[in-house]
Amino acid sequence: MLTIHTAGLLVTGPARSGPAGTGTAPLPGGAVLVEGDRIAGVGPYEELAAAYPHARARRWPGVLTPGLLVRGGDELLERTYYPDDPYEITELGSEPIAGPGALADLKMTEQRWGNSARRGTQKLLARGVVAVAGRFTSAAVRTAVVRSGLTVLPPAPYEGPAALDPLAGRDAASQAFHGTLEPGAPARFAVFAVAGPAELLEQGAATCVATVIGGRLLHRRR
Repeated sequence: MLTIHTAGLLVTGPARSGPAGTGTAPLPGGAVLVEGDRIAGVGPYEELAAAYPHARARRWPGVLTPGLLVRGGDELLERTYYPDDPYEITELGSEPIAGPGALADLKMTEQRWGNSARRGTQKLLARGVVAVAGRFTSAAVRTAVVRSGLTVLPPAPYEGPAALDPLAGRDAASQAFHGTLEPGAPARFAVFAVAGPAELLEQGAATCVATVIGGRLLHRRR
């Protein structure tokens, strides 16, 4: 099935000189045509809609960009525990738990780590994340990450503690982009309820309204 995703502004990759719609400059009213798990076309929504009148259209508020890459994925998912809402909130609170002492008190098991990682990957998807960099040594965590649809990349250098928001510590939103949106590329992108890249960097990835991986809508803000 063909699907056209469109938003107020399309950013197909890091800004550079070149014609609109080729991954070089923000395109107002731009759209991405998805067929299966690949991008079949990029350009103004009106042009794609006219060329593919039977395609399903999904209209999103804000800016559509490449999905984001989060660094320190192993720290976030193998060394941080995400309490099970609502069952553990009264006892443990709602914030992620990290640190050797706190984790020792939880008496973590492989199964519990896997369940925590599943909740963690949902938090990442809700921030437009499509790829994680890190080395996963826990089989349960690795399985949870693979099943989530997130791409696993080798560890990448980063400063400070790992953060669920891939934009933390970045100088520009494009520094967190994973890949570019162009015909033939994987259909892997996110939409944020902001006016543009500058506002995205300022307001953070929690403004995500939708995350698409492999052509599938894996997160949609309710």
